[in-house]
This record gives sequence, C-alpha cells and structure tokens, in this order.
Amino acid sequence: MIQQKRILVAPLNWGLGHATRCIPIIKALIKGNFIPVIASDGEALRLLQKEFPQLETAELPSYKIKYAEKAKYFKLKMLWDSPKILKAVKKEKKHTKELVKSLHIDGIISDNRLGVYSKKVPSVFITHQLNVLTGNTTWFSSKIHQKIIKKFTECWVPDVKETPNLSGKLGHIKEASENVKYIGVLSRLEQKDLPRKYKLMIIISGPEPQRSMLAVHLLKEAAKFDGEVLFVKGVIEDEQKITQQNNITVYNYMNSVELETAFNKSEVVLSRSGYTTVLDLAKLKKKAFFIPTPGQYEQEYLAERLQEEGLVPFCKQEDFKIEMLDKIKDYKGLGGIESTFDLRSLFHLF
Repeated sequence: MIQQKRILVAPLNWGLGHATRCIPIIKALIKGNFIPVIASDGEALRLLQKEFPQLETAELPSYKIKYAEKAKYFKLKMLWDSPKILKAVKKEKKHTKELVKSLHIDGIISDNRLGVYSKKVPSVFITHQLNVLTGNTTWFSSKIHQKIIKKFTECWVPDVKETPNLSGKLGHIKEASENVKYIGVLSRLEQKDLPRKYKLMIIISGPEPQRSMLAVHLLKEAAKFDGEVLFVKGVIEDEQKITQQNNITVYNYMNSVELETAFNKSEVVLSRSGYTTVLDLAKLKKKAFFIPTPGQYEQEYLAERLQEEGLVPFCKQEDFKIEMLDKIKDYKGLGGIESTFDLRSLFHLF
C-alpha cells in the first residue's frame, strides 16, 4: 500500500483572504489522496480549524500585523513593524524545520508566509504579488519579494497568465522566474442559481483597527438602505452570532458553505478590494462596490484598475455614502475570466 504524503499548508494571518483561498487547495489535496496539515496563527488558523476539524494543525509565530488608523501613516507603520515581521519570519523558518521533521512532512504550500519553506522537501509559495506596491519604494519591495520567491521550488499565482486577467501588474512581470505558474481563478465558492433573498451583502475582513472602523461606518449607512441587507463582519469567534437590526441581518462570521449560499442569494456585494474577494466575485460573476483599505497600495490599485475597466466602482472609506451603490448598475461586474484549471495537476511536485 502506498503511503499518503503529508503536505503542510500554511497561510499568512493577514485578513482572512490567504486562509480562505487555501480551502480549495486543501480540498484538492484530500481528493488527491494527500494528508494536509494546517499551520498558521490567529483568525486564519481558527477559520481553517472550523472548516477542517478533522485535520491536524500547528501554530506558527504571529507577524502581529496591525494597520495604522490613518492612511497617510500606513507605510510608516509597516516600516515600524518590519523588524517585528523579520523576527517572526526568522522564528517561522526554525519552526518549519522542526515541523518538517516532527510531523513527517513531504511537501509545503505557503500562502505568503515568507519563512515557511524547506530545502529537504518541495516547497510552494502562493502569491498574487510578484510586484509588491509600496509607492515610491515599489521597485525595492518587489525585488526583495522576487528574491524570496526564488527560494521556493515553485510559485503559484492565482490568476491567468494572458489578458484579460485580474491582478494586472501585481501578478504579471516582464521577466518572471521559471518557477512561476499561473493556476487560474482560485476560489472556494461556486456559482449557483438560487432565489434572491438580500438586495445587498456587505462582507469585510482584514487587520484591525481598520476592519472595526469600517464595520461601524457601514452599519450606520446600511440602516438607510432600502431593502434587505446581509452584513458579515468577518470576526472568527467560538460561536456564530446572528442579530437583526431592522433591515440588517448581522453575522460575526460564516463558514464556506454558508457564504457560498449567501453570495448567490445576494443581488450586489459591498466589500474591501482584497484580491481573494476579487477572485471570489469573479468566480460568482457578481456586481460589486469596493472600499479599499486606506493606505494599502495593493487594494487601492485593484479598485482603481477595476473601475477604469468599467467592472466595479469604488470610493475612499471616509467618503462612502449608501447612495453611491446606485453607481453599480453602470458597471459590468466581475466575470469573463474563464478558468478550468485542475489543481490536482500541480501536486505531481510532491
């Protein structure tokens, strides 16, 4: 009997996007007769433990990422936190070495965790950022990131290589390393023909304090909306909490099955312009409105690009008013990126 290979799947705990886009990979590994072992920290780890209670998990050192309260201080805050991040990466490398040995790991899939790789087993890095946008230091941050990517056996980019694509200059560079592979629109969700229940779905996540600041603002605005609203806060807690505030049904979090149903039962979506959200909405062919995280260059770039292409409108967090959602009808919505990539074809690496 052939022994099942054990694959360490390690998403970064920075918002919930890295963890959620690992869900289809974990499911594909199970279908392909591999044994996934989940490694992360914080909300990302808790989310995956809820999704896959039967799987073994391990805790990795936290990057302790927090956003600045004001956009203009975003880069300064990231620079201030960089020694802390580098320290966590160093710990992560040591921890990974121990996990490979103690858990008998045969391969690694790291979603943006810079130190989770090994010279002893094939190691994969998942990212949509071959270019890391940091304003006037983009060239420098991109070079460093590309150098780190070369330490991995392969780099998987959740997008299509050709045009049109979703990530634009984030995931496409002139001279990509030979280890880069485009793996299509990676999403845990499927489009389903379900009756409409909500006129608007609001879903948010991301590091604090920006997540809470946006939640407070949007709850006030949603109270003025004419129609049923579903509000998912993206806070992973021990118990699911559901409350009703007039026209708004509020969930602290939803699992993948519940989210898939909710998206399909909603007419339009209001959310951050995080890349995993863009992937999900493209898979579901949804119309949306984006509010990028203040000061986060990547989300601002994606929002601007998708608006310019006539797909999704956006505005700054402090400017948002509920009436702005009327703009959605003038935009095409996401979709049109056809991707039938079979994830299991990637696993021959292991």
